[in-house]
Amino acid sequence: MKTVRQQVLRRSLLGIIGFALTASLASAASVSEVAPTEWTDQLGRFFSFRDPSLRYALVGSILLGLSCGLLGSFIVVRRMALVGDALSHAVLPGVALGFLWNMTKDPVAIFIGAIIAGLAGTSMVSALIKTTRLKADTALGLVLASFFAVGMCLLSMIQNLPTGNKSGLNAFLFGQVAALGADDIQLMGIVTGIAVLLVVLFYKELLTTSFDAGFARVSGIPAEWVHHGLMLVLAAAIVIALQAVGVVLVSAMLITPAAAAYLLTDRLHRMLMLASIFGVLAGVTGAFFSFVGRGLPTGPLMVIGASIVFAAAYFFGPRHGVLARWWRQRQSASRTERENTLKALYHVWENDGYRDVGVTLRGLAERRRETLDEALRRSEELQHHGLATINRDTVYFTPEGRQRATEIVRNHRLWELYLTNTANIAPDHVHEDAEKIEHILGESVVRELERRLNYATEDPHGKPIPGPRDIHVGPVVELGRGDK
Repeated sequence: MKTVRQQVLRRSLLGIIGFALTASLASAASVSEVAPTEWTDQLGRFFSFRDPSLRYALVGSILLGLSCGLLGSFIVVRRMALVGDALSHAVLPGVALGFLWNMTKDPVAIFIGAIIAGLAGTSMVSALIKTTRLKADTALGLVLASFFAVGMCLLSMIQNLPTGNKSGLNAFLFGQVAALGADDIQLMGIVTGIAVLLVVLFYKELLTTSFDAGFARVSGIPAEWVHHGLMLVLAAAIVIALQAVGVVLVSAMLITPAAAAYLLTDRLHRMLMLASIFGVLAGVTGAFFSFVGRGLPTGPLMVIGASIVFAAAYFFGPRHGVLARWWRQRQSASRTERENTLKALYHVWENDGYRDVGVTLRGLAERRRETLDEALRRSEELQHHGLATINRDTVYFTPEGRQRATEIVRNHRLWELYLTNTANIAPDHVHEDAEKIEHILGESVVRELERRLNYATEDPHGKPIPGPRDIHVGPVVELGRGDK
């Protein structure tokens, strides 16, 4: 998980860098026109959808977000974030060669050339890993830098041709959604449709190979073919995304929506849906602000939108978000502290022979070795949660409080006896372990412990271990209320 976050944060930084680099190219990278207009007029034009360039940009952004979110999910769960980055740079020579094929910006020729270059890059990575001592990250870095350098050289050569400065290939470096045409949209639609269809048809194979390739091979699933097929579709998705967000930022659109979805669910099918939604949302948001903002670059805005979604999931996710984890830890610490107070009350009550007279605050303070004010504060916390009542200077269990206190003492003493009998640990060395485990033992584990210990009635120190009757009825008599 930490690796995924680092990769996404790195992509976000690249998004900011890309934003700065493309600021000077705003007239080419923005969806809107450069002519001065009021933002309210731009807003009306956006929702009227009357501009052909805007319609192409919106459709392209939606297709881009859908394909990147869908395929990026498999990249994230397979821990192959760098592969997407390497592929996005490796296809650049193919883009240049596709243009040189007939000296026009033919989407099909560029697409085929980029696919061939991307597959050549992944094949070279595999060959380096298998035939040398290099690790995967080193091989990816070598291929990424080498192919990108070759691509930049080819682009420079094209720019020096008589018509090279009109080729429009610079859009593949930093993105230019406004340059998308009907042919580009048609190609993007075909690739996205194929990607969706393949994921639906081969979902079981992709799921199995993503999480346990060894089991997949044993089950008869051709894991290698599934992997290469995924890389082929991924390369195609990267190629259609290049003109929208560029080589520098395309990997961010692959990783960021998927990483945000990864923080929100533990089920792959839900992750696929969420990542697709986040990708489409980021694409539409980038196109919207680029159009309304007059001259703002669309590709970097898409990445920034995806990064904002990831930040929201990172901080506010219900299960894995920072705030949710902090809240659970705080709740757990508070619950543990209440249970420790209940246990201390039980010990004082036990030492008094289970007399139905409650426990004095002084007795509780002495047991916990704290002041009367601290003992009162802890007792008030128990009262707030319905576990005890306070009458003057005496604390009384409620039935719920007595039951939980008895369970905690039972868990503690059972675990001490288990460690002493099974692990041969000295009785004076088991207390600290029992202090930690007593709060998290479930009833099924407790039942198993009782069975293995032959339903023992005393712990290693000779203290009685409460049984089921003690928990539900009480050791001797039902405890009193605070109004007695």
